Parts: sequence; structure tokens; C-alpha cells
Amino acid sequence: MNCRNCGAAMVLSAARDYSHCEHCGSFYFPTADDDGVKRLGDPSAAHTCPGCDKRLSPASLDDQGGVFYCTNCRGVLLPRPVFATVIQRRRAWASVPPAIPPPLDRAALDRKAVCPSCSMRMATHAYQGPGGIVIDTCDSCDLVWLGTGELNAAVNAPGRDRGSALRGGEGAVEFGLRMKNAEDDDRNAGDVLTFLKELM
Repeated sequence: MNCRNCGAAMVLSAARDYSHCEHCGSFYFPTADDDGVKRLGDPSAAHTCPGCDKRLSPASLDDQGGVFYCTNCRGVLLPRPVFATVIQRRRAWASVPPAIPPPLDRAALDRKAVCPSCSMRMATHAYQGPGGIVIDTCDSCDLVWLGTGELNAAVNAPGRDRGSALRGGEGAVEFGLRMKNAEDDDRNAGDVLTFLKELM
């Protein structure tokens, strides 16, 4: 497949289901899936994508703010608490069968990502949760960078926690209580708990 932007041959990433042009940096995605990100404005000159050097757009993810999104490579920059909340909620409410993640891409551990907020080099490491993904973190800014397809890989990986909120019972209530205790000021967590109690 040739790049629609410059005509050069594109490189297929079978593991993440997209093609990338190494000549001009364009991406091609066969599906319209954007990980549920909602753009809240135009690209910001102050935030550059660690993955493709394009400008990031302010966004929200599952009604959580403080997120930035790259419309070119579909990478997501988000605060660490938002990352934890989104992964936990999406896995708990997952209703589709899990997908076996590809093996860890060890070459990705050598990438050099620069934090869009402070311009310091981010720490690149294997995520210790589900999905076999490599993430980049900035400890000083408390931010997480997820490259193309990494959010969905973490959400869709197998695990006993997937669908726990849909199964009901004690596990669902415990999930709701954990969310409420972790985010007392987050009304969404309270809404989740109320809904789970109604299921009982």
C-alpha cells in the first residue's frame, strides 16, 4: 500500500492493525476506531506528539479531562490517575470477548519519547498490567503516553476482571466501592456504584 500523502510505500504493523509511512510520518487506519477519545479543540502548539511529532489536541476520554490526542497516529497522553481509571472501568464493563495480545514488542523498549508537557525524556517500560504493551511515563508530570492501539490492547486482553461489573454479585459491588474510595470527588464513580447496587 502506498501513502496517500506522499506516495511512498507504507509499512504494515500487523500487531496494531495500521500502516505507517516512514517517509512523511503519515498513518493509515483501516477502521474509524479512535479509542473513544473526544477532541475538545484544535491542535495545541504547546504539546507535540511523542510518537510522530505532530501537534496534540486537547481531549477527554470517558469524560475524564486533562487528555491530549494525536489525530495523526492516534496516540493518547493522559494523567496517570485517568489512565488507571479508564483501564479499570473499561475492563470491568467489557462485554466483548477478550483478544489475545501480541507478544511484547521488545524493540519498542528502545524508543525515545519526549514528554509533551516538560520536554524531558520519558521513561519507556513494559506495562505491568494486561495487554503486553510498552508505555512511556513522565514521573515529574505524572503523565502516561500510550502509542497507537495500546489502550485497546490493555482493555481487551484476557483477565478475570474483564466484565466483572456486568456479572453482578459481590465482585461488582466491590469494584464500585473501590472506585468510590479511589475517587471520592468523581461523580462518575458514585454513579457506577449506584447502578451496581440497582443490579443487585
